[in-house]
Amino acid sequence: MLHTLAIANYRSLRELIVPLGQINVITGANGSGKSSLYRALRLLAESAQGRLVGTLAQEGGFPSTLWAGPENISRAMKRGEVPVQGTVRKEVISLKLGFAADDFGYAIDLGLPEQAPDDPSFFLKDPHFKRECIWAGPVLRESVLLADRDHSLCKVRNGRDWQILSRHVPPYDSLFSHCADPLRAAEVLALRERMRAWRFYDHLRSDAQAPARQAQIGTYTPVLAHDGGDLAAALQTIRELGRGEEMDAAITDAFPGARIEIVVENSRFSVQMWQSGLLRPLSAAELSDGTLRYLLLVAALLSPRPPELLVLNEPETSLHPDLLPALARLIGAAAAHSQVIVVSHAARLVTALSRLREAQVLQLEKELGASRLLDQTPLDRPAWQWPVR
Repeated sequence: MLHTLAIANYRSLRELIVPLGQINVITGANGSGKSSLYRALRLLAESAQGRLVGTLAQEGGFPSTLWAGPENISRAMKRGEVPVQGTVRKEVISLKLGFAADDFGYAIDLGLPEQAPDDPSFFLKDPHFKRECIWAGPVLRESVLLADRDHSLCKVRNGRDWQILSRHVPPYDSLFSHCADPLRAAEVLALRERMRAWRFYDHLRSDAQAPARQAQIGTYTPVLAHDGGDLAAALQTIRELGRGEEMDAAITDAFPGARIEIVVENSRFSVQMWQSGLLRPLSAAELSDGTLRYLLLVAALLSPRPPELLVLNEPETSLHPDLLPALARLIGAAAAHSQVIVVSHAARLVTALSRLREAQVLQLEKELGASRLLDQTPLDRPAWQWPVR
């Protein structure tokens, strides 16, 4: 389980050290930094997939993702005695991401490439990996480092000594892409595979052309697709692999008297829903956006192959407020098998989730453009140490 998430200089997250538990509810006003925190967590996952630089480019390029405020905010600025203003930069440009889990920790330091005056490259705004570290235990220290990437040099711990894996790691690639050796760097490989298994849901489609409304070729589907296109197969897989009673209970909890049926014609699976008082079932194409989205969340949260980490971004979208307590109970059921992070601004969902055992609500607020955790003092922050470039 992750117990600390650390972000520095990413959008409004000037420096945020977040304590994590089994169920984490990230909330706050519009513009408080919820989406930035979610995207930062996705960037960490993208590093294990080898897509971090490309994802930053899709966000508008590396420079546009950096903290846009002053390097330091003085007490006089906080008190309003002087205007917020920049000073002469003393530190290098850096975007830092990291986490600490029960057994491993990981951190990245990204910066701009070192540019020669006559360099003709078109990619001088792409970020470079300046430092990457994997360590054992809750806090980074030299004595617990397991893998260390410093610019193009990657080395791993070998007893009391270090073994160099590569001197030529490309600056735009993570060590996960080049140093995950099953014999010489088993910890790197293990952490990469665990991070690749993290599951994010923020693009479940319920619009009129959503794939979930159409019949689809079905196979065993223990993990719902990111857009929900294989909904029917995923629901049938849940039933056949032993969680059918939980699925039926979750649907009845939200829609009393309702039940779902999976219809197969010419190997194509489709969803039908029987509702109380109706003489025929409704096809997926006839369901409201909110009803379909709830079924998608049921398929995502009751997966027969639960991930170590499950992250939901605004799952309340399209749902009627009366469905939010049922959604909270569904999330609580998922938390029995996965660590869950929910990003939401729906007060009713946040309140319902806060009543769950092992749930914590983390509220973000802005102070002079920088996101911070409400009521967090320096003494409340988890212990954290960034790698030194």
